[in-house]
This record gives sequence, C-alpha cells and structure tokens, in this order.
Amino acid sequence: MINMKYKLTKKLLENISSIERLYGQLESQVVPRELLLNLEKHNLVQSSFSSNSIEGNPLSQEEVTNLILGGRVPANRDEKEVKNYFEILKKIGKEYDSLDMDTILKIHKELLKGVEDQIGGEIRNRKVVVGNPSQEGTIVVKHDPPKHTRKEIEKLLEELIEWTSTSEELPILKAGIYHHEFVYIHPFADGNGRVCRLTTTLFLDKLGYKINKYFILDDYYDTDRIQYSDSLHSADRGDKTEWLEYFTDGVKYSLQSALAKIEEGLKSISFDMRPTKREKDVLELIKKYKEITSSDVSKDLNISRQQAFNLLDSLVSKGYLEKQGSTKNSFYILR
Repeated sequence: MINMKYKLTKKLLENISSIERLYGQLESQVVPRELLLNLEKHNLVQSSFSSNSIEGNPLSQEEVTNLILGGRVPANRDEKEVKNYFEILKKIGKEYDSLDMDTILKIHKELLKGVEDQIGGEIRNRKVVVGNPSQEGTIVVKHDPPKHTRKEIEKLLEELIEWTSTSEELPILKAGIYHHEFVYIHPFADGNGRVCRLTTTLFLDKLGYKINKYFILDDYYDTDRIQYSDSLHSADRGDKTEWLEYFTDGVKYSLQSALAKIEEGLKSISFDMRPTKREKDVLELIKKYKEITSSDVSKDLNISRQQAFNLLDSLVSKGYLEKQGSTKNSFYILR
C-alpha cells in the first residue's frame, strides 16, 4: 500500500504555485535552437556529475565534463559510472519512455554495466540496510527497507508502478511521492539512489515536465547531501510533508536556475541573430496558435504573403522556428 500521508502546508501550496508559474515562463520563452541544445547538453553533463557525486563518486565537475564531451572511453569504475549515467539520460523520453518494471531493470543493468555486471538488472534477494559508520566503527542504521526477498520486493515495486498510472495526486506531488517510495523499497543491492533519480526524471517527463531539456534536480540535492538524505528519510516515519516541501523547493530552485541560464544565454546571442521587432510579432502569434502558415502571418499582421514568408524564413535560419510539411501545405512551429 503506497503511503500518501502529507499535509498541504502553506509552504507546499506556495511551492506548487511557483513551480507552475516558473515552468509556464520556461515554456513561453522563445529560444534559438542552438541555445536550447547547449542548455540541454549542459543539463545532461551537470546531472551526470551531481547524481554520482551524491553517491560519493570522486570525479570533479571538470573531469566529468572532459570525459563526456571529450568522447573518451572510461578508464576506471568512477568514469564508467558517470558515462553510464549520461548515456541513460540521453535515452529518457526516447528509448526509455515508459515507467514499468522492464524499464527500471534495464536502467539498473545499464547503470552498472562494466561496474557490477553480476547484480545489474537484478532485484536483490537478501537483507540490506542504509547507514553511516560511527566513530566506534559500527554502522548506524538510517533505513531498514520493509522487505528483503526478491518476491516481496517485486510485489512492492509493481504496486508502486501501478500507482504512478492511477493516482490522481498533483503531478509534482506524485513525482515526490514516487521518489521517496522507490528509495524506501530499496529494490537493488546497489545503485538505488541513481536509479531513483533517473526514473523520477522519466516520470516527470511522462507528467509533462521536460526535465533535462529545461532543468535538472540533482544539482540541488548535491548542494547539501545530508539535508537531501535527512529530508528523504524523514518520510520513512509515515508523513511525507517535510520531504515534499524539500522536493518542491528543489524543483522551484531548478526552474529559477534554468530561467536565469536562458536569460543569460539570450544576452550573449549576437545582434544579427536576435529577432527583429516584426519577427517578435510572428513569434507571439506562434505561441498563441502553436503552429502557423505564411497565410496566417499575412492575415494577422496585415502584410503581404511574400513579407510573411520572408519573416518566417528568417526565423528558421536564426533557429527559432522549424518548417514542416510539404511545399504547398507547409507550416511552422517553435523549435
């Protein structure tokens, strides 16, 4: 049974409202293709660094960036972990497009490829606990998962997967609840945190939030790993309020950061690549209609068909629009 106990506190409600407003602002931004691709590439690299850093991977951000963007073959365990994570992120929303048992096991197997092949893609069938070493050399248990046999764990995981498709909770709260429940079940002998963050990314994508394209969450968690862990495990006691407040804080922070990066990127665009005043009018039309033709532009802006075509063609060359359809039936959409 999925535990959905939490209080809709003032902070939680304010965070949800801010998230919807900020994500709406992101969606309404008109961004050239090149800038958007650079942002997405940065997000994938940053997420690969932060998520592995949370788990103790010693590679620096510079080392991770050079490894991934340099196309170098990983030489050791630490590098393989980071590269595997990056390759999985690239497939989310594409090859990995559904949140089901098969996908979760495939992600785990790919994550541990060349690292711990013998347990990759396998639900654990033994007892594990999450804890920290004490000064006396013993382990202080932070979390003892509810089940420890493969059959029982698979049952809990299937129930969670079923819940993701039937729950009527608000999308952001659903993602936060899923994140905790996955870690609480702790289905694998190793890699639970990273698989949880990867599948939460997949879940958010399914819920309509273009995570990775616009924003990531892992960098927020990595700013204070102890707070992330403590907030997450506070929900183990049965009330998810503290965790959901922290989780929505993270989403809000990430969206604000993404907007700042886009605004900074737009300032750096050369003058001749910026839309003219008339081109901005066209962009406002396409935000309103989602897709337009040269006839639409001609009619709405009261200009000739040739002028409309020239404006659209210019916006395509600058990377703001994409032309689709055949010559006679062509139309334009935002990139």
